[in-house]
Amino acid sequence: MPRAKARGEMKDAIGLLKEDHTKVRALLGELEKSSEKATTRRAELLEEIERELKIHTTIEEEIFYPAFREAAEKKDDLKLYYEAIEEHHVVDNVLPELKGTDPATEVFAAKAKVLKDLVEHHAEEEEAEMFPRARKLMDREGLLRLGDQLAQAKVSLTERVLTKLVELVRP
Repeated sequence: MPRAKARGEMKDAIGLLKEDHTKVRALLGELEKSSEKATTRRAELLEEIERELKIHTTIEEEIFYPAFREAAEKKDDLKLYYEAIEEHHVVDNVLPELKGTDPATEVFAAKAKVLKDLVEHHAEEEEAEMFPRARKLMDREGLLRLGDQLAQAKVSLTERVLTKLVELVRP
């Protein structure tokens, strides 16, 4: 995703992160609706979900969360910060389990549903609590600069992931 240069095109940090949430929710919804017979599609979706989550959580943990923590004024702000990090940790534990499960089974479907529930809870909490609080703690210019940093980091991480994939398929 190229960095937006024109003033009107720039997304602030919260807008960019919400777009990621929307994309991952859609992918998880598609995974949940897939059948046990669609093993190839399930595997492809899971790869895409893992890639999107990895990039998203990395930019949140390395850029957005530290900025939020620095701007934090209240104990509740820090509580939101620590909960968000722990929720990422739980998702990081569920993903490998799901990847290690046969996509042709009901167990896969159950684990996919749990992953979807975890991610949706996390995204809803951020959107309802952390993001509105961030808008109060940070000014518009700061959120735009942060959005630019997030967009640049996403491009860099995506390129690294794609390079690794190409290296894996080459003989």
